Amino acid sequence: MIVACALFMENLDGTVISTSLPAIALDLHEDPIALKLALTSYLLSLAVFIPASGWVADKFGTRTVFRVAIAVFTLGSILCGLSNSLLGFVLARIVQGTGGAMMVPVGRLLLLRSVERHNLVRAMAYLTLPALLGPMIGPPVGGFITTYFQWRYIFWINVPIGVLGITLVTLFIQDFRETDVRPLDITGFFLSAVGLSCAMFGLTILGRGFVPPWQALALTGFGAAVLALYVVHARRTVAPIIDLSLLKLTTFRVSVTGGSLFRIGIGATPLLLPLMLQLSFGMNPLQSGLTTFVAAAGAMAMKATAVPILNWLGFKRVLVANALVGAAFIGINGLFTPATPSALLLTILLIGGYFRSLEFTGINAIAYADIEHDRLSRAVSFVSVAQQLSISVGVALGAGVVQALRDSHGGELRLSDFHWAFAVVASLSAFSALSFMKLPANAGASLYKRQPGAPVATAVEDAKPGAA
Repeated sequence: MIVACALFMENLDGTVISTSLPAIALDLHEDPIALKLALTSYLLSLAVFIPASGWVADKFGTRTVFRVAIAVFTLGSILCGLSNSLLGFVLARIVQGTGGAMMVPVGRLLLLRSVERHNLVRAMAYLTLPALLGPMIGPPVGGFITTYFQWRYIFWINVPIGVLGITLVTLFIQDFRETDVRPLDITGFFLSAVGLSCAMFGLTILGRGFVPPWQALALTGFGAAVLALYVVHARRTVAPIIDLSLLKLTTFRVSVTGGSLFRIGIGATPLLLPLMLQLSFGMNPLQSGLTTFVAAAGAMAMKATAVPILNWLGFKRVLVANALVGAAFIGINGLFTPATPSALLLTILLIGGYFRSLEFTGINAIAYADIEHDRLSRAVSFVSVAQQLSISVGVALGAGVVQALRDSHGGELRLSDFHWAFAVVASLSAFSALSFMKLPANAGASLYKRQPGAPVATAVEDAKPGAA
């Protein structure tokens, strides 16, 4: 729960700022479009530093790095709240992103090394909540604080949370550290940093009207080309910073490929649904935020049922069937109209949130089912990179479809534009079922129950007395 709360702070901050950008721009005397740099600069920090997070945790210890990551993220939040210029605000967001890039994957790694495999599904159910709750409650929280207080409090509320997090990590978290750490892949670090940052930045601005589409596509293509060079480099390197040899493991490969496809629809939904509710249904930001928040209640309900469902049906059956169900609920969002009864709309969002959360729990757990202890840090870094890329693709695709359809009929935004966008991203999410069908029937068997003779994780330094 300590790790989940830290990740919730990061996920919340990533979405709460969107609602407040107009107010921030007005206060800083800047064009609201220019403030989008604050969003993209954060994503670029993630792209640059996430690949190195596993190596840093192995070298300096998970507790130490996790604690420093929370401190850096909190410092970035303070600097954001104190910013009086666009440059200062963007630089502060870069500091925040650096902390977030370490906080998310290292927090997940800390959990994997603390929890025995037969309890991993239950732990992942808790860890899935921040990723679902943050995007849902971010807009209403941002709208409320900006409307009734001031936008700077959006960032300053992270300070007491960060201080509490550092304290709890110090008291209750063990410090896991590898004794034989591989050298840092410097060449791979730079190739992955340039490739991922260009690809993610290009995808983020594609369809947003910041630059001509061909420039965004060119930047994305350049990033893809650099990543192709990284693939060549990784095959010739003993210890690459992103270990592609992990894809030889069926469970890991299927989790990455199928999970990435499924996340495309999930990544687009927090963008498309609030826009549709506000621009086509006439809701204000607070009303749309409170409407989408009901999906978080469904996600919370899943936490208690994920373990028995996966134990009963097995990972393969659940992931295949639930990918189709989850994708269907994404597509159903495109059938909403202003005449849709509120009770029906809220019920669909509630049930959809449940099934999405169940799918995420299974995807996240199966990724590490067959990973050896000494490769966990590399696996976590790999998964974190894949997640960020797939979410960026989802946002770019959703925005791109709406933009293209709007331009096709003279710049007039229609409700049907959102309907088609939901249909496209839902279809791609449904294709993830084909990946999950490649899982063996007994996939994730080590996660069902305690395995005889299974080693228990050990730490370099025991937690302080009283630790759970």
